Amino acid sequence: MQEKYIDETKQGEAFAIAEKPQNSKKLFLESYGCQMNFSDSEIVASILNEQGYNTTLLPEEADLILLNTCSIREKAEQTVRMRLSQFKNLKKEKPNLTVGVLGCMAERLKTKFLEEEQLVDLVVGPDAYRDLPNLLKETEGGRDAINVILSKEETYADISPVRLGGNGVTAFVTITRGCDNMCTFCVVPFTRGRERSRDPHSIIEECKELWNNGYKEITLLGQNVDSYLWFGGGAKKDFKKATEIQQLTAINFAQLMEMVAIAVPKMRIRFSTSNPHDMSTEVFIVMAKYDNICKYVHLPVQSGSDRMLDKMNRQHTRAEYLALINKAKELIPEVSFSQDMIIGFCGETEEDHQMTLSLMREVEYDYGYMFSYSERPGTPAEKKMEDDIPADVKQRRLAEVIALQGELSRKRMQGYVGRTHEVLIEGTSRKNENQWKGRNSQNAVCVFDKLEGQKLGDLVTVFVYGNTQGTLLGETV
Repeated sequence: MQEKYIDETKQGEAFAIAEKPQNSKKLFLESYGCQMNFSDSEIVASILNEQGYNTTLLPEEADLILLNTCSIREKAEQTVRMRLSQFKNLKKEKPNLTVGVLGCMAERLKTKFLEEEQLVDLVVGPDAYRDLPNLLKETEGGRDAINVILSKEETYADISPVRLGGNGVTAFVTITRGCDNMCTFCVVPFTRGRERSRDPHSIIEECKELWNNGYKEITLLGQNVDSYLWFGGGAKKDFKKATEIQQLTAINFAQLMEMVAIAVPKMRIRFSTSNPHDMSTEVFIVMAKYDNICKYVHLPVQSGSDRMLDKMNRQHTRAEYLALINKAKELIPEVSFSQDMIIGFCGETEEDHQMTLSLMREVEYDYGYMFSYSERPGTPAEKKMEDDIPADVKQRRLAEVIALQGELSRKRMQGYVGRTHEVLIEGTSRKNENQWKGRNSQNAVCVFDKLEGQKLGDLVTVFVYGNTQGTLLGETV
């Protein structure tokens, strides 16, 4: 991830799990976009595994093809449409093949999807995966099926996700669903609904189960983990209606993270994604207190200009963001940060752009995800603002942001050189089969020669002797 400084959407990733001998049908499941989608795909696989479906990596073997989609940028939707077109001939060859679209794109387009993509039989939103067995029965009768009802309650807390693909070492644990932050550029509140939190006891049980199954690192996951608030269930916006005892005994994100750190003391813990206006000093205090909580925060800012932040409805200022960063560095000197940045938002001036660059220099991010603004249908920005920055200006500004982040990344990586780091072995290096790859606490990727006796999932001490822009080069101590 550290080496990607380009405007791109993660391509689809197909998964397969161990087969149940009694299952007779085949599911081809491909995910696009964010980590939440990949986590949701594990829930879908678990539900359908109980309905007689084993997974396959070959679409031509499948009785059911499902694409779990992303709507965050126009390019993401175009990628899914192109992928669907590749199944047209397969559908002709196998008339009984069912093709479905899940996730955010399904939620945004709803019945329009069935009209536009003639080969799609099934459209299911992020809160309706439990209804898949019923919807599939409808398609067996030759009818199209759709459920895009958003829920204020659904968290899938009782479903034990089937771990798809992966390395058997790291896993996602979803703690919140939905988002109440109405950023003007963002489609997520409309595709994933109101924010609600998952029962902390079910979260802890899942973390313990993962540890018992050999996993060594978890990422607590949500659209906005810092706004986690458990008071017995329901939408976060209804907290003010809760009873006095519910409000007094409510659990926030910092408390949840401490509970998890204590419950699985040898498990590495990460979290994503954070929102600056919901993040509190309490989170940094807990991070500093527990060695098994990694010293890394992905803290999207989107712009360094207060004028842009106001137009984006980000609910934090530049000064408040920097105060949060500085407090974290005071409490956790070794902390690292990454960013999300939108370039060329409506009305962005050259001065606004320069303020973004100056913010980046002040924070010194380890790495970031940078994109030129892409207008999304149905968002407040699309309805009320003009996408008035010329494409060539967007691309020039994006190139400047990417170049600066490259400089900052090299500087940050250089700062890790000459020191030892605890690195979790997550797999074999893509470039050299005789080397391991893993990450340190600050989320920096490190590669180092394999030694006899080392294995996947080991936490090893590595001396870092060199670096590239996005990778540390080391040797086992």
